[in-house]
Amino acid sequence: MSSKEVKAALKNARDAIKNKEFKEALKHCKAVLKIEKSNYNAWVFIGLAASELDQPDQSQTAYKKAVELEPEQLLAWQGLANLYVKTDQWDFQVELPNVYQKLVELYASSDKNKCYETISKLSDIYQSDKEYAKLAKLKLQLIQVKEEEGVDKKELLQLWQQLTKLLSDCLNGEEQDNEIQQHIITAFEKAMVLMDPVPGEDHKKMSADYVKCLSKLPQEEPKMKEACESMLSLYPNQSYPLEVLCSHYLNTGVQDEGAVSCFSRLLDVAPNSGIGHLGLGTKALQEGRFKDAIRDLSQGLKTMSSSTGWCSLAEAQFKMQRYSDSAMSCTQGLTLCVSGDKALRVKLLKLKLENLVRSGGEGAADQALETFSQIPDAEKDPVLVALRGHAYLYKGQVDEALEVSSELVASHPNLTQALVLRGQAHLAQGKLQLAEESFLKAASQSPDCGEYYFLLGRLYWDMGEETRKDRSKTHTHLLKAAKLDPNLGCVFRYLGHYYREVAKDPARARGCYKKAFEMDKDDVESGAASVDLSMEQDDMDTALAILQSVIEKATPGSAKWAWMRRGLYYLKVGEYQQAVSDLQAALRADPEDWVCWECLGEAYLNRRSFTAALKAFGKAHQLQPASIYSVYQAAAIKQTLGKFREAVAEFLQITAQQDYVPALKGLGECQLSQAIQNLFRAVELRPDLSCLWKLLGDACTAVSTVSPNRAQVSMPGPLAGLEPNTQSHTLNQAQTLKVGERCYARALKLMSEVPSLWYDLGLNYYHQSSLTCPSGEDQNSSSLLLEKAKQCLKKAIMMDSGNHNYWNALGVTSMSKALENFALAQHCFIKSIEVEPNNVVAWTNLGTLYLKKDNIELAHEAFKIAQSLEPLYVNCWIGQALIAERVESFDTMDLFRHTTELSTHMEGVKGYAYWVCSTLLDKSNRDSTLYRYNIVQMNAVSAAQVALSKYTERIQSDPDAFIMLGYLNEHLQLKRQAVQAYKRAVELLQSMSSEDALAFALGSYGRALCTSGQPEEAVRVYSSTPLQELSDLAGLALSSCRAGLIPESISAYERALAVASGEKEKAYILTALALLQHRLGNLDSAKTLLFKCSMLKEPIPESLLCLCALGLVQSDATLSAAALTELLKQGPASGSVIEQRCLLTCALLALQGNYSAVQREASRAVHSNPGNPSLWALLSRLVPQYYPRKANGGAMAGHVACLSSMTLGKRAMLYSGVNQLANGKHSGEDTHRNALKTMQRAVMLCPDDPATWAGLMAACHTENTSCYLSGSAPCRRGLEQTLMSVVSEKVHHVEEIERPLAQTLEGWVLQQAVTGLMLGGQLEQAEALCTQVLSVSPEHPAVMLSLRQVQCQRLLLAGGGTVLPDSVLEQLNNTVMMNPTNLGGWHWLAEVYRSQGLLLQAVMAYRRSLQISSQLGLHSSQISTLLRLALLALGPSIAGVPGNDWTNMIVEATTEVLKLGSSSVALLFQALLHVVTKMAARETRRLLERLVYSQDVPVTVVQVASWYLLRHLHSKNDQELIDVLSQYAKMKRDQRLLDFHSLLSSSSA
Repeated sequence: MSSKEVKAALKNARDAIKNKEFKEALKHCKAVLKIEKSNYNAWVFIGLAASELDQPDQSQTAYKKAVELEPEQLLAWQGLANLYVKTDQWDFQVELPNVYQKLVELYASSDKNKCYETISKLSDIYQSDKEYAKLAKLKLQLIQVKEEEGVDKKELLQLWQQLTKLLSDCLNGEEQDNEIQQHIITAFEKAMVLMDPVPGEDHKKMSADYVKCLSKLPQEEPKMKEACESMLSLYPNQSYPLEVLCSHYLNTGVQDEGAVSCFSRLLDVAPNSGIGHLGLGTKALQEGRFKDAIRDLSQGLKTMSSSTGWCSLAEAQFKMQRYSDSAMSCTQGLTLCVSGDKALRVKLLKLKLENLVRSGGEGAADQALETFSQIPDAEKDPVLVALRGHAYLYKGQVDEALEVSSELVASHPNLTQALVLRGQAHLAQGKLQLAEESFLKAASQSPDCGEYYFLLGRLYWDMGEETRKDRSKTHTHLLKAAKLDPNLGCVFRYLGHYYREVAKDPARARGCYKKAFEMDKDDVESGAASVDLSMEQDDMDTALAILQSVIEKATPGSAKWAWMRRGLYYLKVGEYQQAVSDLQAALRADPEDWVCWECLGEAYLNRRSFTAALKAFGKAHQLQPASIYSVYQAAAIKQTLGKFREAVAEFLQITAQQDYVPALKGLGECQLSQAIQNLFRAVELRPDLSCLWKLLGDACTAVSTVSPNRAQVSMPGPLAGLEPNTQSHTLNQAQTLKVGERCYARALKLMSEVPSLWYDLGLNYYHQSSLTCPSGEDQNSSSLLLEKAKQCLKKAIMMDSGNHNYWNALGVTSMSKALENFALAQHCFIKSIEVEPNNVVAWTNLGTLYLKKDNIELAHEAFKIAQSLEPLYVNCWIGQALIAERVESFDTMDLFRHTTELSTHMEGVKGYAYWVCSTLLDKSNRDSTLYRYNIVQMNAVSAAQVALSKYTERIQSDPDAFIMLGYLNEHLQLKRQAVQAYKRAVELLQSMSSEDALAFALGSYGRALCTSGQPEEAVRVYSSTPLQELSDLAGLALSSCRAGLIPESISAYERALAVASGEKEKAYILTALALLQHRLGNLDSAKTLLFKCSMLKEPIPESLLCLCALGLVQSDATLSAAALTELLKQGPASGSVIEQRCLLTCALLALQGNYSAVQREASRAVHSNPGNPSLWALLSRLVPQYYPRKANGGAMAGHVACLSSMTLGKRAMLYSGVNQLANGKHSGEDTHRNALKTMQRAVMLCPDDPATWAGLMAACHTENTSCYLSGSAPCRRGLEQTLMSVVSEKVHHVEEIERPLAQTLEGWVLQQAVTGLMLGGQLEQAEALCTQVLSVSPEHPAVMLSLRQVQCQRLLLAGGGTVLPDSVLEQLNNTVMMNPTNLGGWHWLAEVYRSQGLLLQAVMAYRRSLQISSQLGLHSSQISTLLRLALLALGPSIAGVPGNDWTNMIVEATTEVLKLGSSSVALLFQALLHVVTKMAARETRRLLERLVYSQDVPVTVVQVASWYLLRHLHSKNDQELIDVLSQYAKMKRDQRLLDFHSLLSSSSA
């Protein structure tokens, strides 16, 4: 082939490729190669065609052949690159970068754009493969090409910056080779040269990146320093280069002058820099400046955590003997220590071990042993083993420590640590001489160790007095230890002990203690001793400064010693409030310190906070029962507070232990009668002692605190001035005070210049004036006594004007009604406060004065200050309550209530009772927030009743108090106590001239008698009233009605009707008359009266309620509906009327046969009034009777009623249990919430209610039934007869009005008992029970029916299911006919017929049952009968009986059930009918799935439906739906269905 032919063939090949005829192209190329094997174009064409024909290997071979022929030609390289990119083959991808590299070289001289494009592709490959060295070369090559091209400076800078960023990122990964490092340095240098302007933000950022890059290259240290200095010269305020330098110095351990200068410069620029502080701290540690090191290192570690930094801090703290802190620093360092730095980790563990050992304590020793186990090869290090021995010592394991020391001494005889360990072990055993030898040997081997000399000095100190005083031992060794180790704080503590106790040099001792405490702030002993010595030397400023420094740094619950000492200081100087605060802080640190409690009690006592002081001393005595002082102070406070009986008991407790003089004095002051007798004997012996006459006067004057009618004092004849002188006389309060006056006079004759005697005499005169009546001659006497009191008190003030009690007493006297010198009183109270600012009594009296003068603001301020001084002082609270009452504040009652909680003060109690009664009388405020808080939430009625009971015990002459007490007792249903209170009020008022008050009290008395079940006595009391008030006439009528005097009651109501003025009152009376007429049987008269009542202008809901109820009783739905409609027109109701409306509406709906609406109506009422517990209880009661499918909600409603009201909760608990019974809740389903547990609670709440016992019986029957169904043995057998006897016993005690219902319940219980015995197979017992009842009541049809049921069951069992004779069936039918309303009997008879195959007779029995239940309006019974009828018809349908009668009966029965309400059982029967008639129909599957996958369907229905659905799906072979049903069964854990599925699957296979 000639050259022309070759060209023609190549042309044909090119054309074939263009036309995508690649095989044809291959033929032409192969023809060329046969002639010319080195034809470049032919090989290129072959490569291209093979590539398109998916022959990559052939294509690669052709391209490579072309490249070999002409390496500098582009075409083959381009084809090879395209092939490698197109083909995802690993060997191609490996070769691709080389191809791209060759293309870059070729494009560089020919096509710059393609060169850049190829470089970009190659860069991506190198970057993804992390070929950073090649990538760097490529980028440099790109930059070189750009430079040759002559691009501008900005673009070159951008390229260098990209290179720096790229290579900086690669430095963050693994360590790179030296070539990459040189490339990145070059890139940064080139980039920084091209930057403009300098300095500038971009240049600063680039410089920082350059420094950061160099910091990662250890071999480039000179360049890094040069770059940092260069950057600092341009940007002197930048901290980053200094941080890099400092970090370098820290990592390399260089601490020369340059490093220190760098650290200082960094802190100048960035004062909070962690690296700077760490550097200076490390330098300070090297130079031995441990305090500075701790300060700087701690500051640095706050912002920068570093394991080496924590290690340095731990070393510095160790040198300063702060072992606990050092151990904590070691722990911090260990948490940060990386796994690679094993040497640092071991160092930290060793340091932590030594710190823990030196810290002491069992807990630290445990941690030390754990740390020892973490150190590698610790057993081989004798020093560490010695430390482990010390840990054993701290744990009390002396033998183990001795064993360790012996082994160490044997193996290392010159190891001082082993010698010290042995000495410490001997010391723990009490072998002081052996310990001394060990310590001396250790000190001789290590004469430069101050610790060993300290151990010797401490040993000599502990040896006793002789060695302590021997200067050559204790003192010398301690001084040597201090000289060798000035940082050993414990040495200075013992030197302080020596100087204080031996040398008697408190100045030196104080200095040593101070130095020890400065070294170790946790050294409580040194700090306390330093403060104590400073106080002894009257250097209070130094002592307070030390205490203040400790307290400022103390955390809550610490530094007890400092708080306590400062508190005692403040107590000493009279700053009691500050003392209380400090002592409380001390107790927060140690609540069990009884001494601190006593000190706090002293502070409270000096502050005159008696109640708080009493509690403090009580706590001290509880912690330390042997402390007599606490008991005495508590008794003295109670004496001051007037609690003499309690004080006497505690004084006697002290004197029983020892003759404690203050306690004996207290006994004399507290026991009044005994004190008078003993003091009189004393004055007979020594009449010249003024103090005895004074005490005798105090004893006589003390009777002023007692109620006048109880103050009867036995007085010696000579002292009383009565004949005969030889015997004692009983004096009343006034006479005893007169004797006290004479005693004070005798004392003043002996010592007339004693101001306290004049004060006591003035108080005596004041108390005498308080006993006289303010009328006639007595008023003059009272004024004269008050004038004397004023003069005596003025005399006392003249002698001692600094006593606040004198001023206060003069102020009280001046305020008396006979004097009323308010200006003087104000002056006295203010002076009393000036003398003693913490004077709660004077502030309260001043407030009372302002209140009397109607200056409300000043009174309020005075009372407020008194409250702040003593929050438990009741009088100031009463003052605030009176102010609130004056300004009509809402807080009045709350303030009065608080006074009753503080103390039983007569004014506070009566004020609180008045406000409670006033609030209760106001019926319009029941729904207000104030009422709910003040009355309900604060339990006001009970609190006021208790307080008022105490009041009436003390003051028995206040009829108003007794009337209020009676009213409160009525509210609390304390009927007997209310009668007694009203009776006492009537007795008091009968002796007075207030006729109106007497009439009111008599009316209240009669009401209480009527309520308490004494209507005859109530009639008598009401008859004694004027009978002019409507309330009295109505009360008389009600009492007469309850007494059975119906005509008299009607007469009284008619008189009341004439007296009534308002329409509403007349309506109530007419309603009452209608009720009485109904009771007499006059139904027409009752209706007439009720209609008349409804025609009034202001009809009342009660009359309409009665009219509606009357219609319901007579089954007159029209009348009931009309009355109810009128009732609803009156608008929203409140209180009990809401419940009555709801009840009547539900009853009317039930009467009309609309059973589903009954539950909806009750639910609507509950939603409208969710806070009414009565409605919740009513809903729970109605649901099981009319809508049992919602029984779960009914149970919850009963539970809500229980929580809302304790009164209704007792009955609601029964309703909740009945709902759970209706819902089938048994313990097998829910162990916590089931009918049995609920009924047990109901029985506990209402043990006298027969219904609860009947419910318990039903619950036990449910449990037994569930056991039978599950195949387990019942646990509650044999309870039927016991529970039946309990119900029978309770029935006999119910009220007459409930007797018919109770008897019906008794009959039901009998049937339940028989059913339970039959279920348990105890037929003989069941028959015997029925026979026993029939022997008492022969004509009891229900019992006869039960007997026949038992006998029939026995007959069927005995005959083995034989056919019953017609005579027997006839007898059974007659027995059921005797109980036509017993629906259970009809159901039983139908079952008997079914068992005998008499299906038509069974249908007739069920239809008769359905007819009776419809007539009686028994909704649930209708549903039950219809479902039973459907079930009966289902049997023949499944059996395939010909005809449509049975299927039609199923459809008819289930349709009627669904009309009455939704029923899952009815839906199941319909689905089963489809299974029988249309097994393969889609409707069958739809009905069954509706039951299976619903959430509120009973589990039994779901299981039955699931079985039939599974059979249906298997018959259809629908594997997808079978899998869905199987997964659902697994989720529901229905193993029986899964087993059935396996059975069906195996049978079909």
